[in-house]
This record gives sequence, structure tokens and C-alpha cells, in this order.
Amino acid sequence: MSAIEISDLRDQPHFLDVVADRVWRAWWQEQGEALETVAGLFAENLTATGALPACLVAHQGNDFIGTASLIASDLEERPALTPWVAAVWIEPEFRRQRHGAGIVEAVAELAFRRGFGQAYLCAEVDKRSFYAGMGWRLMEENIGPFSLDVFEKRAPPH
Repeated sequence: MSAIEISDLRDQPHFLDVVADRVWRAWWQEQGEALETVAGLFAENLTATGALPACLVAHQGNDFIGTASLIASDLEERPALTPWVAAVWIEPEFRRQRHGAGIVEAVAELAFRRGFGQAYLCAEVDKRSFYAGMGWRLMEENIGPFSLDVFEKRAPPH
């Protein structure tokens, strides 16, 4: 079996549909958003020329394992914070194998390589120990209608 890779979606565009589907099902479907709308947001990653947005895909050959994105804003209650690690998804059969940590770290490192001094993410309270264990600092709790935690990770010193 081949090694697990983390690639930019631009380099693996055949994963666009599965990325959009998983993110839509996890966060957007219940809100009444159309799958096509979410797919369109991810399609923007294919032609992005600036620092944002970016989407990474974890895969083993052509087998999809998971995804995470780097976006300008993920929490309307905190519009001044940027960029955000967002839409972290790992296929159920690959969870608890450190793939989530790997792709979150890869997206944070991408933010730092692109010149950002920090990255943010928001998550439900049950993910608090996961992100804290990876070195993310809990900034705020119980934010917005979904009572999310807000985390920050700073770029390592040069």
C-alpha cells in the first residue's frame, strides 16, 4: 500500500467532488445550502493565485482520506482574525490514526509559509483536547450560535 500524501487540491483536482461532498454533508447540508454552492467555493481553490484560499487533501494514491482548508474567515463573530484552518474532515475509517493532526499541521504550516504570523481555527468543545494537544492555544470559548471554541497557533520564530 502506498504512503499517505498531503497535496494541494490544485495538484489533485479529481478530489474536488469528494471534498465538496464531505464538507457539505458535515456543515452545510443542514443549513439548507446547495452542494453546488459548496463545490463552487472549493473550485475557487483551483484557480487561486493569492495566499488565500487553499485546500489540502490527504490521500493514498487515488483514495481520499481527508481534507482541510486555509481561508480568510471562518467565524463571522471574529472578522478581524485571519487566516483560518477550516473544513477539517477525515473519512471515518481513517480517524484516530493521526491523519487529522497531520493535515491540520500541514495547513497551519502553509499559512506560515505564505507569510501569516498566526492561524486560527474554531471547533466544537469536544475537539478542545485534540487541538490543544497539537499546540493550539484556546483563545475563547462559547462563541456564536454553535458555542465554538476559538484557537490560535503562532508561527515558530525564524
